[in-house]
Order: sequence, then structure tokens, then C-alpha cells
Amino acid sequence: MIYHVPWIYTPVRTVLAIWHQLTKTEIPELAKCSVLMRERSRVEETIHCMQRAGAGNLQVISDFDMTLTRFAHNSKRVPTTHNILDNRLLINEDCTKKMRELLNTYYPIEIDASRSAGEKLPLMVEWWTKVHELLIQQKIRKDMLARAVKESSAMLREGYKVFFDHLAEHQVPLLILSAGVGDVLEEVIRQNHVFHPNVHIISNYMDFDHTVTQGCVEQVRYGIVCGTISPGVLQAFKGQLIHTFNKREGALSHAAGLRELRGRPNVLLLGDSLGDLTMADGVSEPQNVLTVGFLNDQVEERKESYINSFDIVLVKDETMDVPNAILRYITSSRDNK
Repeated sequence: MIYHVPWIYTPVRTVLAIWHQLTKTEIPELAKCSVLMRERSRVEETIHCMQRAGAGNLQVISDFDMTLTRFAHNSKRVPTTHNILDNRLLINEDCTKKMRELLNTYYPIEIDASRSAGEKLPLMVEWWTKVHELLIQQKIRKDMLARAVKESSAMLREGYKVFFDHLAEHQVPLLILSAGVGDVLEEVIRQNHVFHPNVHIISNYMDFDHTVTQGCVEQVRYGIVCGTISPGVLQAFKGQLIHTFNKREGALSHAAGLRELRGRPNVLLLGDSLGDLTMADGVSEPQNVLTVGFLNDQVEERKESYINSFDIVLVKDETMDVPNAILRYITSSRDNK
């Protein structure tokens, strides 16, 4: 008995065309030399599933500092939201010195690939608690934050406007879950003109007091204010501290309450730390979760752990090219696929 294999009789040119169609990269940006993937086929299948489900089933969850913002520009570090507060308008030289000492002590611990998240967690709490205590002592004025952001060298990643505008256009919610300072984070987005209604933020927010500085103080309760009201001075930070390694708790306690995120089981997650991988834990009944990790620093020491943890790893890539390309594909017309 002779078995015929049909494709053997297919002209070579046709076979090559079919092979090219099967192996072509539908998202060319994934072929960039800065892109690393452990399981490319799984990544592509996940993206295809998300595309078939459409934009109505998608949400994006992202870290902020060193994820939506650049890590460096012209070989110089770009400030995080905490670093932006290092401004003579807001804090004195002694506070600056102490904050930098804390950074030099704890940041190496945060990115130390040899330590577990469990080991790092109490030290991260210690770090941010000390920083917040220093900031509270400075009695930072709320009305000076916008100026401090404007005078800073804070920069969102190249392609940020396409990213924010595309999500807004397709009504895809963007949840930013940050261990930074929420008030500063909002101001950075606002000054870049991309604070659209679909953007939701979970972060460490400042608690400012509002006091009448003179006259008629006793009448404030009755709505009569004869004196001058202070613009607000930092007196505490609101709620539970959010740091790099407890974002799961922040996601579970806050994200589930956002009505806009319900019924969106597909998630594109962006982060720069292994701790960011838990940000999607607040999603109810997730179906497809695609994780993208920005590997900004100590590449060789951390490359293996990132490749084993994130679906896609972007090495020293200061752009939003890959996330934008993925979003374009997911939100494209299903009739064309």
C-alpha cells in the first residue's frame, strides 16, 4: 500500500510561501535584539487569544517608576517620584543627604538577585517608612508639587503618548500600581497631557492638612472663614504603605473595587521588578495574562531570573515600542486576522 503525502506534490514556491506565512512575525517589534522570551510560542498564542477577545476584554496594569518612566537618559538616571521631591522648594539639604544614604543602602538590596522576596520585604518596609518620616518632617506644601515636577528631569518613556492615547481611544482601563508618591505621579502624567479618564492609580498618597492661619477660626465649622487658608502641609501618608514587594496586597484591596476593571479577564502587565508580577492578583477570574518586564539595571546578574519570570523581557529599552505594538495588534480588527 502506498501512502501519498499531499504537500510533497505542491510546487516548491508555494511551500516556501506557506512556510513564510507560518513563521512570519506578526509583531515585528518582538524581533528586536533587546527582546528576550523564554517561550515565544506561548507569548504569541497568548497575544492571539487576547486579540480574538478584543479590546473590551482587556485591561493594562503597570508599575510607574522605571516602567512608564525612563530609567536613564543620556547616561544619566531619570528621577523617580521620590527623587522628584529632592528639590530645595520642598526639602532641605540635610533631608536630601539622608534620603540618598537610604537609597544607597536599600536599593542594592531591592535588586539583589541572590535574595528572596521574603528577605527583602521587611527591609523595603523599613526603607520607605524612613523616607516618608523624613518627608513629613519637611512640612512639604501641596501647592509646590507642580513646580517641583516641572523643574525636574522626569521623563516618560519614548512612545508614551501613543500608549496612553491608544488605551483611551479604545476605552481600555490603565491601572497604575506604584510604590512611589501618588501625588507626584499624577502631576507627571498631568503635565505630559495624558491623564485620561481611563487611568486609575493606586499609590502612596500624601495627607495634607488645611488650616486657617488667622481670624474667625471658630466659625469654620459653620462655613464662615474670615482668615487665610493654608494651601496644605504634609502631615502623613494615607493608608497602607505600598512598596515593591507588597503590591499583591494593594492589588487585592483596591483593584477589585474598581468597576471599570470588572469583566476584563485579559491583562497586559508591565513592570521593572519581580515584585510587580503580583499586580494582576486582584483580577477576578483572569483568562490571559501577558507579563512584560523592563530589565534596566544589573542585566547579567538578573537576566536569568527575569527570563524565567516574565513572558517578555526588554533589556535596556527606554521606549514603549513593544507594549505599543502588542496593543496595536490586540486592538486591531478581528476581521483582518
